[in-house]
Amino acid sequence: MVMSFYLREFFVFGLKQARACIFAGSFFLLLFLSHHIHIPGLARYDFLFLAAVAIQIILYLTKIETKDEVKMICLFHVIGLILEIYKTNPAIGSWSYPEVGYFKIANVPLYSGFMYAAVGSYISQAWNIFKLELTGYKNYTPSIVLSILIYLNFFTNHFLPDFRWVLFGLVAVVFAKTIVQFTITIRRYAMPLIISFVLIGFFIWIAENISTYFGAWKYPDQLITWTSVSTRKITSWALLVIISFIIVAYLKHFKKQKRPLGGTYD
Repeated sequence: MVMSFYLREFFVFGLKQARACIFAGSFFLLLFLSHHIHIPGLARYDFLFLAAVAIQIILYLTKIETKDEVKMICLFHVIGLILEIYKTNPAIGSWSYPEVGYFKIANVPLYSGFMYAAVGSYISQAWNIFKLELTGYKNYTPSIVLSILIYLNFFTNHFLPDFRWVLFGLVAVVFAKTIVQFTITIRRYAMPLIISFVLIGFFIWIAENISTYFGAWKYPDQLITWTSVSTRKITSWALLVIISFIIVAYLKHFKKQKRPLGGTYD
């Protein structure tokens, strides 16, 4: 009986995770299709951008995403696009988008911002689907400052020492007592928030390997032939997840504070 319960929980957990990944999963499908669908006069990067916009419209019209979530996704898109423009600058050259495209800013195709938006979309969807609540996390000021420092480090690590391990130390301090609670069916579960950051970062790294294999972008060592992405990128994604999570948590908390009844946030 106990075993069957947990098997059911595991199965439902997988289904709900897939539901939370609806935009990210749709984007992966686009990457796959872009290798097999060739529209005359439309570059692959442009196809990905237009199709990603169409998916967002469909998700909004079907009420899978709310207006607030669309606004949040746009914010993630802008944050990601700024980082992309900097990282792909020839003077930096962290990665590149070698194919042609009309919908570009500098060397960056506009669809790239949706890859960051997919992370924000997943966190926002998962928050609702699993009825997330945080305990031991009441003050946003330290986490907002930490988010700013993390974001700046993505820029400064090219001409200053990389402080990511210092930042991880600060993460451990800020979120040491923070627990995330979630529900799969009826039972409430809990885990340290820091572990969730690492787990999400790991799975994004797996998604990154798939994305680069399909040519979404290329790192310098992938220009001739594809190679797996360095495991070091897991830490980069974990840090990015922290920024995304704090933005989602703050916006959801802010929205709930505006409700007449107030109360604890989730």
